[in-house]
Parts: sequence; C-alpha cells; structure tokens
Amino acid sequence: MTTEIAVMDASAPSGPAARSAESDQQTAGLPFIEDAGKVAPKDARELSRLFFDRLQTLEEGTREYSYARNTLIEMNMSLVHFSARRFRSRGPEEWEDILQVGTIGLIKAIDRFDLSREVEFTTFAVPYIVGEMKRFFRDTSWAVHVPRRLQELRVELAKARDHLTAVLDAPPSVAELAAYLEITEEEVIEGLVASNGYTAG
Repeated sequence: MTTEIAVMDASAPSGPAARSAESDQQTAGLPFIEDAGKVAPKDARELSRLFFDRLQTLEEGTREYSYARNTLIEMNMSLVHFSARRFRSRGPEEWEDILQVGTIGLIKAIDRFDLSREVEFTTFAVPYIVGEMKRFFRDTSWAVHVPRRLQELRVELAKARDHLTAVLDAPPSVAELAAYLEITEEEVIEGLVASNGYTAG
C-alpha cells in the first residue's frame, strides 16, 4: 500500500526562552508542544478540547490552523495504535499499512469533530479510525474476528450508552461509561474498538 500521511510541522521557537511574538502567532496563542506524540492520554484529552476550541476559529490553510490541526493529530495517535494493536499479528508490512489507514480515520475525525455536540473526542474518533481499518480489511479480503469477551462487552457498552444518554441527556464520556460499568477506561476503549470492528454474519 502506498498511501502516505503527510503532517506538516509548525515552526518551533528558537532557544529555551519564552516564545517570541512570531512563534506566538504561529501557534495561534496555544501552548507550544515540542513533541505532541509524547503527551500522556489524560493530558491529551484536556489539551485536545483547548486545541479544538481554537481550531474552529482559525482559517483553514493558515500556519496557525496547521499547527493546531497537526498537534491534534500527533496528540491522538495513541488512539490509532490502540485500535491497531489487536492486528499486530498481521506482520510488520501490514502493521504499517494499518497505522496509515487508521491515521486517515483520525484525520477525518479531527476535521469533522464539533465541540458543541458534547461528545468526547475519543468516543467520536474510534469509529472513524476503525472504519478506515475495516475498509482496508475488506480490500484485502480479511475478516475481523472478535473474541467472545469483547462481543459481550460490546453489548454491555451499548446498553450503558443508551441508559446514560437518557439519564444525562447527552452521550456519555469514556470515563462515565467506565464508572457505570465498573471497568477501566482502557477496557471501554477496547470495547468501542471491538464494537466498530464487529461485522455480523
């Protein structure tokens, strides 16, 4: 597969001192993150809201817009790796392809995400990421097999999401689903991945 994911880097500030006026302009007043890929998942969730809020006010194609968008991509690449982890046995060549198509899904999710919907980005992005992976699997005639444990979790998550949506009058976050089902947030994300990777029949 030859699909390439090109991510432009915003210009970094020179020296360890505070950002210059020029770098402030390039980052649109957002925090400068030197290596967004190393941001912890919990911090990434908080920072993502800040970056999405600012992204919606920026003009597409500007340097500031590119910085905000590309930082969001890098900060949330852990979702792609998490979604792809169960397919690691396909080998190093297909592993790279899966990460690439998963990144395409992540980019689509970032471009379509709307903070006003009050849906956590993790919940919103996983279907896009897995959707691109499923497309790749279909193209390579590979069926996705979901373990029984994850099939059961998929059902429980669907019930919990319906119940909490009715109670909260808004789609529940990963943290709220985890608390309701008394499982970890990672297990919730794993269940969401399984849910979107499951094909009946």
